[in-house]
Amino acid sequence: MVNSRDKGARGEREFAGLCRELGYSQVRRGQQFSGLEGEDCVGLPGIHIEVKRVQALNIQKAMDQSKRDAKVKQFPIVAHRKNDCEWLITMPAFEWFEIYREWEANRDISTFKTQQ
Repeated sequence: MVNSRDKGARGEREFAGLCRELGYSQVRRGQQFSGLEGEDCVGLPGIHIEVKRVQALNIQKAMDQSKRDAKVKQFPIVAHRKNDCEWLITMPAFEWFEIYREWEANRDISTFKTQQ
C-alpha cells in the first residue's frame, strides 16, 4: 500500500519536473529543502501551487486550501492529475481572466497553439 505522504511527494516531484520540461527550470518541490515554505512547488513567481495526484479529487476543497495558503498577490492554483491522465490546472475564474487579459494585451492571438 502506498503511503499518501509518499504519493503526494511523488506528485509534487512529477509536477515540478513537468514545469522544468516546459522551460521553468527554477521550479522545485517546496518542502524538499526547508519544509517551511508552505507550497507544494515553488519557482513560479506570483503563483501558489497546490499539487494533487489522486484518483478522486475534491477540487473545491483543494482550491480552498490553495486560496488559504496563498500569500498576498499570489494566484492560487491546483495542479492535478489522475493515473494515465494529463496534468490539469484549476484556478478561480476571476484570476484566470486577469492573466488572460495580460496575455491578450501582449500577444498575437493568431500565433497561439494548443497541444491537441
